[in-house]
Amino acid sequence: MRGELLEAERVHSIVAAFFTVYNYFGGGGLCEAAYSGALECELTLRGHKVDREVMAAVYYKGKLVARQRLDMVVDDRVIVESKATERLLPSAGPQLISYLRATTFEVGVLLHFGPHPKFYRFVDSVTKLDTNPDRIRADSRDSRPKTLGPAERDEAVLAAGAWLESYRDANGANGSESNRGRSRCKPAKWTEIER
Repeated sequence: MRGELLEAERVHSIVAAFFTVYNYFGGGGLCEAAYSGALECELTLRGHKVDREVMAAVYYKGKLVARQRLDMVVDDRVIVESKATERLLPSAGPQLISYLRATTFEVGVLLHFGPHPKFYRFVDSVTKLDTNPDRIRADSRDSRPKTLGPAERDEAVLAAGAWLESYRDANGANGSESNRGRSRCKPAKWTEIER
C-alpha cells in the first residue's frame, strides 16, 4: 500500500488538537506543561488514550540499557514532544528521531507552541530487530517498519536535510542555542506557610 502514511488518522487528530489548543491560548506565553496539559485534555475529548511523562524502555542489541522519559504517548502508538519556546532549537528534531530509534515506537510528532504554530511528523522506518514478545504490540501488523533500499535511504536522508533546511530558514541560519530560544518559564518556588 504505497503512499499510505503510517498512523495518518491518529497524527491528523493530534495535529488538529494541537491547533485547537494553540488557538485557545496563543503561542509562546505559557510553560510547556500548560500546553501539554491542555493538549492531553483535548486529545482525551477526541477519544484518545494519553499518557504523559512516560518512561520508555531503551534497548541496545536486544538488551534493556536505560529508560527514557517521553513527554506524551498517544494511544500507545505515537510519541508527542511539545516545545514552548520562542525559537525551536535545532536539536528538537534529532531528539525525537533518537527517541524513535531507541524505542519500539515508529511515529513521532513534534509540536512547537511558539509565536507561530509548527508541527513536524517523524517516522522511524529502520527495521527493528525485536525478539522479545513482551515488547511487540499485538496490533502491529498495520504499522510494521519497512526495510529501506539504498534509493529509499537516500530519499530519507534528503527529507531530513530538507527539514533541517526549512528549520534554518524559519529560525535563522545560525541555529544558536542561546537563552533567546529557551522557555521563559521558571520552576515555581514553593513556600511553606505555617498556621
